[in-house]
Amino acid sequence: MTTDQYLTDNKDRFIEELFELLRIPSISANPAYKQDVLDCADAVARSLKAAGAENVEVMRTPGYPVVYGERIIDPALPTVLVYGHYDVQPPDPVDLWTSPPFQPVVRKTDIHPEGAIFARGACDDKGQMFMHVKALEMMVQNNSQPLNLKYIIEGEEEVGSDHLDDFLADNRDLLKADLVLVSDTGLIANDIPSITTGLRGMSYVEVKVTGPNRDLHSGLYGGAAPNPINILCEMIASLKDDQQRITVPGFYDKVVELSVEEREAMAEAPFSEEHYKASIGIGATEGEHGYTAPERMSIRPTLDVNGVWGGYMDAGAKTVIASEACAKISMRLVPDQDHEEITALFKSHFESIAPKSVKVDVTIMHGAYPAVTPTDHPGYRAASAAMEQTFGRKPVPFRGGGSIPIVTSFERVLGLKTVLMGFGLDSDAIHSPDEHYGIFNYFKGIETIPLFHENFARLHGA
Repeated sequence: MTTDQYLTDNKDRFIEELFELLRIPSISANPAYKQDVLDCADAVARSLKAAGAENVEVMRTPGYPVVYGERIIDPALPTVLVYGHYDVQPPDPVDLWTSPPFQPVVRKTDIHPEGAIFARGACDDKGQMFMHVKALEMMVQNNSQPLNLKYIIEGEEEVGSDHLDDFLADNRDLLKADLVLVSDTGLIANDIPSITTGLRGMSYVEVKVTGPNRDLHSGLYGGAAPNPINILCEMIASLKDDQQRITVPGFYDKVVELSVEEREAMAEAPFSEEHYKASIGIGATEGEHGYTAPERMSIRPTLDVNGVWGGYMDAGAKTVIASEACAKISMRLVPDQDHEEITALFKSHFESIAPKSVKVDVTIMHGAYPAVTPTDHPGYRAASAAMEQTFGRKPVPFRGGGSIPIVTSFERVLGLKTVLMGFGLDSDAIHSPDEHYGIFNYFKGIETIPLFHENFARLHGA
């Protein structure tokens, strides 16, 4: 039986088995879901074993475990290390979901006329990770595995992969490989295949502004007592100038500026600003002056407020001056920005602009380095050839705007480059209500992954 026939014969089962994973609310950010995250690790391990992986182990870390498995067919052949994650983002706000976030359903959409799987984690990253499990099953069942495979599936990607560096360092021999393959990125469109050649880094902080020692009556104290919410808003507003450039001193010192030729090559990737605006319901784009929207989302750093709170937020009115106000702030970074250095610069600056009437605390949440994979690397060439075989056209290389902290860790700790061969779409609403993943994309990934391994083995002379 061919791999294509095996995939055709088992499509319904492949979807139902993914549904089983999606039903587990493996939310790593919320300690209330600790047991669910652990249960999901066990479920991933069972799936790897059932697919044909050997030496499968749920390996403990100081945080959530890493699921490891391997299938070594010949030590003389090249080895690909496959990475994914089984943890997911919180589903909030839950009331904006059309169907419950952990009760997966298939619905048709304009972009996915064949149907899409709606659930938290459908695209990020359970659906994309599970493609590799099913691809392994197909290769094992058809005796067509062309090289050695190792798998590490972690449970802390959505909270910064804080324990992965130590895990990699402690398991260097176990994880020896020639390349890392990750599917946690996307395509430009289902008819325009693409491969992510770069990711932005991340600096994530939480800030707190504290004023009076208790909430105050706004009539009795208003006008004289400092208002932490007002002050926090003013401080945040000052973090960008009228050109939408970030005002933290030293923030841009190490930013690598792309050449005119590189920017022209990027511009060849199709992008409709009108479609982009319509897709997210906005009247205009905004961002750093002098750059296009695609450039702002990929090769330029950003600073965004991800959450802000303080004072009275329940129904009705309560006239108080809050004792404190808080915000979560993320900064996406580009080569050659160092997230530790940027976080230190931000902390120093944010503390310096606070008035004497309040106290400021900056808590470091997590960070990640930016990463780039050159298009002449054998791994990229293998991915490009595989996608051209399954999509019928050569994929477009492009820089992604997101962050996958572990990618730079693979290079710094293990000395391995990473190929980012993802199959999601920007419209799949990852991290948002109604996250979904196209049936087309799920099966296209399962179809393409074995071809990647075949091409990579061939490029290594195997």
